[in-house]
Amino acid sequence: MTLVSARELMRAASSAGTGIGAFNVIHLETAEALVAASERAQLPVILQISQNCADYHGGLEPIGLATLAVARAAQTPVVVHLDHAERPELVDEAIGLGFGSVMFDGGRLDDDENAALTAEITARAHAAGVHVEAELGEVGGKDGAHAPGVRTDPDEARAFVAATGVDALAVAVGSSHAMRDRSASLDIELIGRLRAALRDVDGAGNDVPLVLHGSSGVADDVIVRAVRAGMTKINVSTHLNGFFTRAIRAALALDEGLVDSRRYVAPGRDAVTAEAARMLRLFALDPDSLPPGGPDGKGE
Repeated sequence: MTLVSARELMRAASSAGTGIGAFNVIHLETAEALVAASERAQLPVILQISQNCADYHGGLEPIGLATLAVARAAQTPVVVHLDHAERPELVDEAIGLGFGSVMFDGGRLDDDENAALTAEITARAHAAGVHVEAELGEVGGKDGAHAPGVRTDPDEARAFVAATGVDALAVAVGSSHAMRDRSASLDIELIGRLRAALRDVDGAGNDVPLVLHGSSGVADDVIVRAVRAGMTKINVSTHLNGFFTRAIRAALALDEGLVDSRRYVAPGRDAVTAEAARMLRLFALDPDSLPPGGPDGKGE
């Protein structure tokens, strides 16, 4: 396997009622770790490069081309996705580099402006065969803060998708970006209503999958309930970053004389591989990976 169609991957998971792990690439080592996790779990993975990540690397091209190279060498299905791009020109650059999926984040705009600009970007992406994700209802917590009052309205979600033609929609249901503890409470009932609202929006029988941002702050059992309720793409970043950093700290503590960064970065890469593989199986509702308890993993 190698790079695959995000549209086909998402639709297949949505139809099956399972989830797909979408994990953020920070640098080359995380891209390698995430592909290794996909191969270990024998499940597809989505590698995400955010606008912030591109800016950190001085531009999208260096980290984008490296990630595409790692993805092309994978033995399992891999999608490379541009995440949270607020600059339309960055979306166009990702399409030109060969990304199979892009997210234009107009969540900070008013709804009419968001819809108009998203529709323009979607038309350009679709002309190149690229899958498009958008966001309606800003997901809170860029600095770990909660936004408990922000929720996506199902009727507005359907109207937005119909107006823009996007292929997947990130919705606000209670999660928050950059959380370091897994205590977020999701509105499972709302997820079900959003899922129902986005069925057959195009009149051709195609449902629009839901995307859960800020999943690092959501416990395993709650994620399982969210997937069962209709979430398809599950985004994780901060949670895996913690595994990477803790493993490096442990390696340095064991040998204060380490100077070859490969010898302490490699344990970080291995830690991300193990946890990402576990999460891929969890999101896919692998029976052996579900939390203990009742049929929804909620406990008895």
